[in-house]
Amino acid sequence: MNPLILKILAQRVALSLLLLFLVSILIFLGTQILPGDVAQSILGRSATPQALENLRQELGLNQPAHTRYLNWLGGVLRGDLGTSLTNGRDIAQAIGQRLGNTLFLAGCAAIIAVPLAIFLGLISVLYRNRWPDKLISGLSLAAISVPEFLIGYVLMFYFGVMLGWAPSVSMVTEGMPFLARLQAIALPVAVLVLVVLAHMMRMTRAAILNVMQSAYIETAELKGLGMFRIIWRHAFPNAIAPVVNVVMLNLAYLVVGVVVVEVVFVYPGMGQFLVDHVAKRDVPVVQACGLIFASVYILLNMVADIVAIIANPRLRHPK
Repeated sequence: MNPLILKILAQRVALSLLLLFLVSILIFLGTQILPGDVAQSILGRSATPQALENLRQELGLNQPAHTRYLNWLGGVLRGDLGTSLTNGRDIAQAIGQRLGNTLFLAGCAAIIAVPLAIFLGLISVLYRNRWPDKLISGLSLAAISVPEFLIGYVLMFYFGVMLGWAPSVSMVTEGMPFLARLQAIALPVAVLVLVVLAHMMRMTRAAILNVMQSAYIETAELKGLGMFRIIWRHAFPNAIAPVVNVVMLNLAYLVVGVVVVEVVFVYPGMGQFLVDHVAKRDVPVVQACGLIFASVYILLNMVADIVAIIANPRLRHPK
């Protein structure tokens, strides 16, 4: 591989690690400034001052903030996310299944949304300023404008309650058959697809239209090539970098932004897990979930940058 490309990739990885380190500081500080007393929330209002002091000593809450952060960061680097304050379980073990459920939900949505968004973007460019383009653009704007929780409740009412086509509550278990699991997540997948499809489709359309103004596209038109072949063979490959960027950003949203959808459908994923432990003031769990979400988001953005650098030679230029 070209040494320049290796240097750029190494810079992207180093910047991603630095950003993750800074985000870990913000996550820790954010959990420390939350109102209330962790020991009081665990023991309840009837706890004696001595019991509260003993629990603070046991949890290390009496130590300085920087000492607690370094201890937490050292544990994370060793793969130890800590222990839950509410049930005493290992956080990494508790998060494992929840993270798998969230990735399964996001993966099913991505399998549907990404190809469909690219296809609709190509159709919109092919029939630019005609009724298919206007219809697709209008529906995409409507989907972007409506909050995902409202879409979720509407789908839940009509398809779950009125028609009975899919369960309103997306409960999945470890030994659940694959088809039953797909049926259980049908409604939350539909919500996620509607939310991210519009953004990806519009960005795909904009990227291809920008390339369509190039001189080599006019040359291809003068040679008598069909419009679909020009778009597919010439415009789309040169618009792949911005398309990959927007796809990766939406994939990051599918993993990180599923909190609302999981809460609406009571889906046992990372989002529901995070919300439950925020209510219980289980600080180690909140820190672990926040760090995992940040890691996924930064990782997918780094992958988008790397793919764009490889696909677009102009991004490798030092200037």
